[in-house]
Amino acid sequence: MQNIENIIFDYGNVIFMIDFMRAQNAFTQLGVKDVEKVFAHTGQSELFDRFDTGEISAAQFREGIREITGSYHLSDEEIDGAWNALLIGVPAGRHELLLQLKQRYRTFLLSNNNEIHYQFIMDYLKRDFGLENNSGFFVKDYYSHLLGMRKPHANIFEHVLNEHGLIAEKTLFIDDSPQHLETAKSLGIQTELLTAPDTLEKLLERRGLL
Repeated sequence: MQNIENIIFDYGNVIFMIDFMRAQNAFTQLGVKDVEKVFAHTGQSELFDRFDTGEISAAQFREGIREITGSYHLSDEEIDGAWNALLIGVPAGRHELLLQLKQRYRTFLLSNNNEIHYQFIMDYLKRDFGLENNSGFFVKDYYSHLLGMRKPHANIFEHVLNEHGLIAEKTLFIDDSPQHLETAKSLGIQTELLTAPDTLEKLLERRGLL
């Protein structure tokens, strides 16, 4: 199936490169035991889910990390540093690609995010690109902690489809997490899994979307 009119992009490892191992190693150094049971690409503990949906604040998240580690002396800066360790940045040419795509399709960003990562990313965009945010690259950019819902739950996909009157079958969703794609598929959305060493540019070329 093709006939694509709309493209919904995940952010991490689709547009902005991240490395889960860097965060896992940093949390291990802080004293988190069995870190893969707490935070990993394929799933995470309730603390992280609640932070992703904005149910808890950054201060409450940090207290949760202190409880998990049993290290109540950890500073906010140490916790934020470990949590932000996975954030790498936007590859050269990626923003230009998004602007090119926006001229041909209705494009959207749908990111599982949180207060600490969001602030880091906004600071990075301003410092390195002179941008206030990501809004110029999309019809609309959505972040889970601001919506109060997160992938892979169906309600966040339905929200985007309904708010913009998108036809699911004419919409492509690109993400690096199989569990997120399964939900999108169940709603009739076309999907593509993007994993290294593949790139967004190569994927779009294969689909004939460039």
